[in-house]
Amino acid sequence: MADTVLASGAGDSERDEKYARMIDAPVERLVCELAIPTISIMLISALYNMADTYFVGSIGTSATGAVGISFSLMAFIQAVGFFFGHGSGNYISRQMGAKNWGRASSMAATGFLSAMITGALMAVFGLSRLVPFARFLGATETILPYACDYLFYILIGAPWMTGSLVLNNLLRFQGSAFYGMIGMISGAVLNLALDPLFIFVFGMGVGGAALATIISQFVSCALLLVGCTRKGNISIDPRNFSPGFSAYKEILRGGLPSLFRQGFASVAFICMNQAAGGYGDAVIAAISIVHRVFLFASSALVGFGQGFQPVCGFNYGARRYDRVKKGFWFCVRTSSFVLLALAGVGYFFAPGIVALFRDDAEVIRVGTLTLRLQCFTFPLMGWVLLNNMMMQTIGKAVRASILALTRQGLFLVAFLWILTPPLGVLGIQLSQPASDLATFLLAIPLSVSVLKEMKPGETSLREVSAYDDSI
Repeated sequence: MADTVLASGAGDSERDEKYARMIDAPVERLVCELAIPTISIMLISALYNMADTYFVGSIGTSATGAVGISFSLMAFIQAVGFFFGHGSGNYISRQMGAKNWGRASSMAATGFLSAMITGALMAVFGLSRLVPFARFLGATETILPYACDYLFYILIGAPWMTGSLVLNNLLRFQGSAFYGMIGMISGAVLNLALDPLFIFVFGMGVGGAALATIISQFVSCALLLVGCTRKGNISIDPRNFSPGFSAYKEILRGGLPSLFRQGFASVAFICMNQAAGGYGDAVIAAISIVHRVFLFASSALVGFGQGFQPVCGFNYGARRYDRVKKGFWFCVRTSSFVLLALAGVGYFFAPGIVALFRDDAEVIRVGTLTLRLQCFTFPLMGWVLLNNMMMQTIGKAVRASILALTRQGLFLVAFLWILTPPLGVLGIQLSQPASDLATFLLAIPLSVSVLKEMKPGETSLREVSAYDDSI
């Protein structure tokens, strides 16, 4: 497809205006402007899970544990969505920085439709093996009925859950996160309204929470599709769907770190649930609650980093490496300060935070220590995540993938295996902070090497596109 082909509904003047803004506006201000909607999106997305945990907590400890068990599946669905969304979005931002509009349009359709197809295949596989699948995720016999009810609806909604994540990332990488924010907030508000309606009024219990989630995700997906047609954004045209080696090579290049990060998070959480299962439902519920709390707290950091990514991609594509590094250091300084403050709040108010979700003495006891231990290493995550996002956006797939594999993957699983047998529940609680510290130390040499390669005026770095016109 020729580069001169434009996505429908978009004009040259709108794209030129967006290009000028991304490579000329002051970096700090630009990152903050783009981060405001992405932070909102991430916080709202985290509320999907927080709302389910909060309302289901009134049913019982085993029901709360079921939501935690199901999070492993949702993490994997998110991994698929982020894989296609980040893979196609990173590529699109670089191509827009190089003014290759046709390639960007083809990649948008390919990334979105590929995610939908993959989500449908996941649904068919999971629904055909629902009970053994729930046991594999770590469900005990008392949690199993609740887990099956929840998983049933989540699997049905897998295609549009993956699709909405792709669309949100495509908008974000184009510097149009506002439209993504509208779609995600609308879905979250609907979810908050439907949760108590389905759970209590219609008497659907845990299954009602899941049904509320997938209906909300469907609405978000539809609104995000509309957002792709607005003001110079690349619309999704099925006629541009061009699966092929060159397309998927670029998606792998930009999306593999996200797949590793989210996919191994799912694997690690399965391992954690299986390890905790031997100590009772209260331990599973407590760990699930703490995980949701930190997911919500780290959402602001992820949103801030996502505000940096389109700035990074555009300017890397335009070979403005000075602006890439300036934006990176601004984000590291700001995020470290905010995370330190959040860790302090989490440490001192840990018992009350856990009790919000489940008023059970054993859940509160286990959850309080788990939360406090993780607060010690939480401030280190700004450095880790922003380095991972920068490497991924500029196409340093190997180093980004190595870093993505560690915190919620190899290190966490390794520490669970080492610490749990001698220490029991305490070993499970210590595994995440130990993994955080090890990942932070690994990130230092990886990031230094990448920053050294970005020298002003250098043109020997990998070209912005390996994706030819054949798509």
